[in-house]
Amino acid sequence: MNFAIRSATTADVPLILAFIKELAVYEKMLDEVVATEELLKEWIFEKDKAEVIIGEAGGKPVGFALFFHNFSTFVGRGGIYLEDLYIQPEYRGKGYGKAMLIHLAQIAVKRGCGRMEWSCLDWNTPSIDFYLSLGARPMVGWTVYRLAGDTLAAVADNATPRQPAG
Repeated sequence: MNFAIRSATTADVPLILAFIKELAVYEKMLDEVVATEELLKEWIFEKDKAEVIIGEAGGKPVGFALFFHNFSTFVGRGGIYLEDLYIQPEYRGKGYGKAMLIHLAQIAVKRGCGRMEWSCLDWNTPSIDFYLSLGARPMVGWTVYRLAGDTLAAVADNATPRQPAG
């Protein structure tokens, strides 16, 4: 396998945004992408809030993973939260996604993390099957909740958020 993984640099910001948009198209969520190159540069490389690795096949970037540290009070240690893992469709099935997950697991172990976690859309059965084949297990009984945008601002202001329609 002529596949290499490297840490992203600020020069990769346009590539990272392009991969994010490709992933959003796959997930049918492109209209939700508001990230810009400037925001990615600021939050990933200036504020150090996330890290990105780039997967290259034959020297050509074909995928990325964006991750950051979280913390488990029960485990008493940090962990890695994998926000996105994306391999371009024409390069899937070649072991590149698995190589990226192995690389991330190695980072987690090297840093003394207690676990690695991520979310997956319920309809994404190819990814779910892949994760299960690695020994990952779904967190049954847990639901992800999110505050964002105007609702986040309203809660921060201790105001009653407007309930979404429907």
